[in-house]
Amino acid sequence: MCILCGQRLDDKFGVTFGYIHKGLRLQNDEVVRLQNTDMKNLLRHKKLCLVLDLDHTLLNSTLLIHMTLEEEYLKSQTDSLQDVSKGSLFMLDYMHIMTKLRPFVRTFLKEASEMFEMYIYTMGDRPYALEMAKLLDPQREYFSSRVISRDDGTHKHQKGLDVVLGQESAALILDDTENAWPKHKENLILMERYHFFASSCHQFGFSCKSLSELKNDESETDGALATVLKVLKRVHKMFFDELKETLVDRDVRQVLKLIKKEVLKGCKLVFSRVFPTRFQADNHHLWKLAEDLGATCSTELDPSVTHVISTDAGTEKSHWAVKHMKFLVHPRWIEAANYMWQKQPEEKYTVNQTKNQ
Repeated sequence: MCILCGQRLDDKFGVTFGYIHKGLRLQNDEVVRLQNTDMKNLLRHKKLCLVLDLDHTLLNSTLLIHMTLEEEYLKSQTDSLQDVSKGSLFMLDYMHIMTKLRPFVRTFLKEASEMFEMYIYTMGDRPYALEMAKLLDPQREYFSSRVISRDDGTHKHQKGLDVVLGQESAALILDDTENAWPKHKENLILMERYHFFASSCHQFGFSCKSLSELKNDESETDGALATVLKVLKRVHKMFFDELKETLVDRDVRQVLKLIKKEVLKGCKLVFSRVFPTRFQADNHHLWKLAEDLGATCSTELDPSVTHVISTDAGTEKSHWAVKHMKFLVHPRWIEAANYMWQKQPEEKYTVNQTKNQ
């Protein structure tokens, strides 16, 4: 509707902000004005914008009918919905689901709220998004009305910062799905997926036992949210460094890129049988990821190489690594460094020789 006269507008008009007020749409120039105003206000309070995905990032949900026999014990261990601030496992009978909050999420939200204006942005529907927001933020002190669902987006099956009242240069995103943000990958901090329930593992093709079936969980102290909070604090500190240029000229994407480049700085990698034959190596996502993390990648072996990346210890390059006392690691070593934002112990990512060698 028009905010001046109340007239109903065509769906192609402007950008929808239905999560702020039902039916609200704003013209593009008004969106830009509001984003500029919001940014100035945030910067004045030394805050940035943080957009948070729900499923597999802050929590994990499953339909009750999808729970396995090994998960039945959970039904007797759920926390009270009368005071959700003290619990982490909830049965929502009226929605036929069980939800588990990711370890450390309450501390994460409390500390992140001091540095960021936070939004929830989920591909789930609006009723689900609002219920999850109640579990995460029962006092409405972190998100207020800033809960965006798939119904509020401007593109089907995609998320975008165009429906966030914050400028791209001051916004960070936490999400487990990179493809959900095709236009904003430089703002994205990719999260390792939280698979508490068996149905979540099955959804992504994993045949292993889930955390719930193992009666285990992520670490509170060095799990995904504790790790990413440290990154957010570094970004915030660097962005507001008073020795740098004026605040309005700064870009959080450049800050994030600088921090990421430190992760594998000083490492020189050669890949062995990781890419398909005749594939242009420097176009492969692992090559690009390693460079984003600060590593140097090469196709040639020489004394300056520090790591050979392979899935097979029987290749010629793998043998070279062992002979010359270089690290021989699985490609998961690069992926783990990306999720943990620091170089991982090589001994945790050793490579086995294939049986046909």
